[in-house]
Amino acid sequence: MFGETSGRPPLGRAGCTVAARRLALLRWAALLSGVALLSGCGLIGGPKTVPADVSNRITVTSPDVTEGVMGSAYTCHGAGKYPGIHWSAAPPGTKSVALVMDDSAAPITPYIYWIVFDIGPQTTNIQAGQIPAGARQARNSKGSVGYDPPCPVGERHTYRFTVYALGSRLRLQAGASAKSAWSAIAQAAIARGRLTAIATP
Repeated sequence: MFGETSGRPPLGRAGCTVAARRLALLRWAALLSGVALLSGCGLIGGPKTVPADVSNRITVTSPDVTEGVMGSAYTCHGAGKYPGIHWSAAPPGTKSVALVMDDSAAPITPYIYWIVFDIGPQTTNIQAGQIPAGARQARNSKGSVGYDPPCPVGERHTYRFTVYALGSRLRLQAGASAKSAWSAIAQAAIARGRLTAIATP
């Protein structure tokens, strides 16, 4: 009949406030679970999204990183161009190569500066300021496509260049989101290697 309840007392003002807070918490929880892929233990850190059997079989170097230090020309304090990155030959079964540059110690970790994918399997370098023919770039954490030059403030900071050998080409367009590019790289990775570089203000 009209006016009857389902057996639960009416919420009232206080009850509505509690319910609203619970709903807000649930929404935050859902949001955080979606961001979990972007955590420091996700793709860049390794085990949660990259298969555990992906080996570190690739050696990564750079002619623009001297004794572990990246020059200011590759940061916001200089020209802001991306450095040259070289790597050893990819293992058998590699269909494409991807490069991810990130900062695992950023306040929101990891912060992605650069993702390049669909690099040819026979390619073993990216020349400074020149993306290999046929390769594509995804969006970075800033939201722009391509290289976002790091901007260390106050003290020196460490950045990571990780090269992934992939067992397939990625079905992504240029300008794909960082999250979608990460997920695709994680699913296709068969080997990897990493170079760390320090930059100063």
